[in-house]
Amino acid sequence: MVRVTFISADGEHRQEVEAAAGSVLLEVAQAAGQPLEGTCEGQMACSTCHVIVDRDDFDKLTGASEAEEDMLDLAAAATRTSRLSCQIVLDDGLDGLTVRIPGQFYNMQGM
Repeated sequence: MVRVTFISADGEHRQEVEAAAGSVLLEVAQAAGQPLEGTCEGQMACSTCHVIVDRDDFDKLTGASEAEEDMLDLAAAATRTSRLSCQIVLDDGLDGLTVRIPGQFYNMQGM
């Protein structure tokens, strides 16, 4: 099992969940009731599953693809440690991962 902590946009609420290795972070977040829309269902055609990864955890992730970087360029409130949660597959090396849910997002599919 891999532990993940979600922090609300305002920083007031923390939720720790456990997920099986091999799970996709977006699906784990949605199952936990986190407000990540994931409009494109993991097809990297939107940025509605954008999360901000804790600095200490960011280097543990595999690098973002060029397509993911392009989508992150369109994400609201993107930071240097932003990633699309649909592209993060949890493994034992990510145990203890902490991510913040951004306060806003852009749905590029609806534009």
